[in-house]
Amino acid sequence: MPLGTLRPSPLVEQAAQHLRDQIAEGHWPIGTKLPGETTLAKTLGVGRSTVREALRALAGAGLVQARQGAGVFVIATEPEEDWPTRLRRAAITDVYEVRMLIEVEAAHMAAERRTDDDLAALDAALTQRRRAAKASNAEFVDADIALHGAVVAAAHNPVLTGLFDEFVPVLRQGLVDLVELLDLRSGDSNHGDEGHAALVAAIAQGDAEAAGRTLREELKQTLAQLQAR
Repeated sequence: MPLGTLRPSPLVEQAAQHLRDQIAEGHWPIGTKLPGETTLAKTLGVGRSTVREALRALAGAGLVQARQGAGVFVIATEPEEDWPTRLRRAAITDVYEVRMLIEVEAAHMAAERRTDDDLAALDAALTQRRRAAKASNAEFVDADIALHGAVVAAAHNPVLTGLFDEFVPVLRQGLVDLVELLDLRSGDSNHGDEGHAALVAAIAQGDAEAAGRTLREELKQTLAQLQAR
């Protein structure tokens, strides 16, 4: 099956895409050794350095693997999904369950590690959440997530913070949909204020158990509503 000569630019991306297409179409089944760089370069009409970079891109996507002294072999026909892509494709309830694990532990740590600056940020976030009660559902959800983000930040663990940030885009859309679907703010525009105030107070008091317990209960209620949709 001919691969076809490539257009001038950008060559590496085009070369990688052509090779990816051939693998996906079964031209080179799993376990097959790819032709050498010289052969691929001639077939594609590019230099060996371009082929080398294209193969590195395929290796990074989990499609091929270089074996020293043996060559480059096909190990998969579909690229591995990165973490953000997996999150976007995951069920919101699955994402929320993992969110609970992360945030409850973050609340424990925040109560033990919070600084004066953290407490000021938490108070400001709680105030903003209350102000957002008069705003749209999307703005209210954004203010709610910002408060939760302040809790995670107060844990002073950059890995936890990074994980939370990865969850935010999926969580935001799921929560906006939930609020609108169930009309959660029709009777109380500041839905959940009491629980969030108690969470901030527990962290301020350094009560790790109360902080974790309060956040767990709040998140469990939301998860139950998501599961009942």
